[in-house]
Amino acid sequence: MENPLDSAELNAAMENVHRAGMPGLFAEVRDGDQVWHGAAGVADVATGRPVTADMRHRVGSLTKTFTAAAVLQQAEKGQVGLDAPIGRYLPRLVPGERGDAITVRMLLNHTSGLAEYLPHAYPSLKAFPVLADTRPQSLDDHRFTRFDPVELIGMGVTAPAVGAPGGTPGAYSNTNYLLLAQLLEEVTGAPAERYITRNVIERAELKNTEFPVGPYVDGPHSQLYEAWFGMVDPPRDYSVYDMSWVGPSASLISTVADLNRFYGLLLAGQIVTPSSLAQMQRTVPVVSQEGRTIDYGLGLHPMEGPGHSAFWGHGGTVWGGGALAMTRADGKRQMAVAVNTQRWNALDSAGKPQPHPIDDELATLYRLAMYG
Repeated sequence: MENPLDSAELNAAMENVHRAGMPGLFAEVRDGDQVWHGAAGVADVATGRPVTADMRHRVGSLTKTFTAAAVLQQAEKGQVGLDAPIGRYLPRLVPGERGDAITVRMLLNHTSGLAEYLPHAYPSLKAFPVLADTRPQSLDDHRFTRFDPVELIGMGVTAPAVGAPGGTPGAYSNTNYLLLAQLLEEVTGAPAERYITRNVIERAELKNTEFPVGPYVDGPHSQLYEAWFGMVDPPRDYSVYDMSWVGPSASLISTVADLNRFYGLLLAGQIVTPSSLAQMQRTVPVVSQEGRTIDYGLGLHPMEGPGHSAFWGHGGTVWGGGALAMTRADGKRQMAVAVNTQRWNALDSAGKPQPHPIDDELATLYRLAMYG
């Protein structure tokens, strides 16, 4: 019988992503008791320092699964009602009729209708995610900006709604998860980062996962090269960055090994109860920030290949970096991949990202990692 983890094939697939234009990437794939680690390319294009599979990495919106799990824990304790209006808990942040109409569940699955605050906080990205009018200038302007989450939420709440509360398809918005962080603080009396650290990260015994306290990544890590659709050429290193612009929505630092451990425990019902996990796996259609419609649960989304069982996890991007972690529903097969460039696609005249060889090679790597 063929080895379910073919190291040679996985290594070759990683090298192909690197050769297609990705400076560096690293990954861990698990199949039962078998574990494969791999890395290809460089962590620093100036020095040629190689990436290694144990590097710490900004994992972006994978943070949302951690935040959602913390909210579900509070729901299990009766402190939060998933179908209770957010206005019951945070009347000043979401006042009036909207506070009555938007539920905690709608924040978790992005059907609140609340707009993304990002284009208001980063004015040069004003058309995000419609990219024709965006420029990368704001990325430099805000490298060391310390944002106030309540101000960011205000930008999203006062912006024109992108849908009716509970309507589908929903619209992916970081505003929702900053509100969930404020909800956690309201019901636990602790900052969301501290509650998530104690009750999710430490419960899972993740040794290399933490919220940043400043703009730096502690420990061995890669530089992060943002291309902003070819407008930053050559791509610029944004590994030093104040992550208060996303906070408990997308600021977590982790490793590929920790990510696989976390999603494995989550899907085994060891972070939240099996009934809470079932709630997290109830999906609705949501339009992603790239404009694609995806199925989305409560801080989790599925990926399925033709004729294959569902994998559950999350993807994430920050300026210059990205990650994807997926675990099969039975927990047996897992994949976590980290990359050190983002938005490598050029734009066409309509402002739409064009295909790039990296896309195809990453898709091949994901297929191989998940299905063998």
